[in-house]
Amino acid sequence: MLLNDEIVRCRLCPRLVEHREEIARVKRRAYRDQEYWGKPVPSFGDPAARLLVVGLAPGAHGANRTGRMFTGDRSGDFLYRALYETGFASQPESTHRGDGLTLTDCFISAPVHCAPPGNKPEREEIATCSSYLRRELPLLKNLKAVVVLGRIALDGYRGVAGLPVLPFGHGLVHALKPVLICSYHPSQQNTQTGRLTAEMLHAVFATARRIIECN
Repeated sequence: MLLNDEIVRCRLCPRLVEHREEIARVKRRAYRDQEYWGKPVPSFGDPAARLLVVGLAPGAHGANRTGRMFTGDRSGDFLYRALYETGFASQPESTHRGDGLTLTDCFISAPVHCAPPGNKPEREEIATCSSYLRRELPLLKNLKAVVVLGRIALDGYRGVAGLPVLPFGHGLVHALKPVLICSYHPSQQNTQTGRLTAEMLHAVFATARRIIECN
C-alpha cells in the first residue's frame, strides 16, 4: 500500500514525533541491543480483507520497537492468538517483522500510528492521524465486519466512517454495513485484571468469522 509509505514518513504531530524518537533512543533495558523502529507504524494485513481490526496506537516498546502493529508485546500476544484460533493469522505469535506472520482476510489499522506518551493521544493528534484511516477505508473494498478494540478505537472509526455516536460494550454488535463489533482492548491493564480474558477475545473474533462467512 502506497498509503503505508506516506504513514511511515509522517511528522505532523510534534509531541508524538518527539516521544516515539526519544523512546527509540533511550530504549528499555531488555531491548538495549535492538534497533527500535521509532517511526509511525504502518497498517498491516490483507488488502482484500473482509475483516478490519482497529486498535488505538503503537505500544512504546512493542510496535514502536518492531515496526509492526501489535508486535513485540503482550497485547499482541493476546490479539494474534485469538486471530490464529479463528483462522485470520498464520501463527499465534508476533515477535518481529520478519517472523513469517501473515494475515488472511484481516487488516489491522489504528486511528493513531505513533506511540503516544502514557498511551493517551490527544484529541488533536487523533483528528490529524485519523485522516489515514479515513483514506484506508475506501481501499478495503471487501469489508464485511469491523472489530474496534476499545472506546477510543470506536470513536476513531466512527468519526472517519461518518457514523453517529454509538454505545460501547464488550461483545456489543452494531448491525451496520460493515457490521461493527466492540471489544475491550487487549492491554495489560485489561488482561492482567481479568477484565478481558482469552476466551472473551476469542468469542469476539469467532463472531466476526461467522458474520463475514454469512454475508
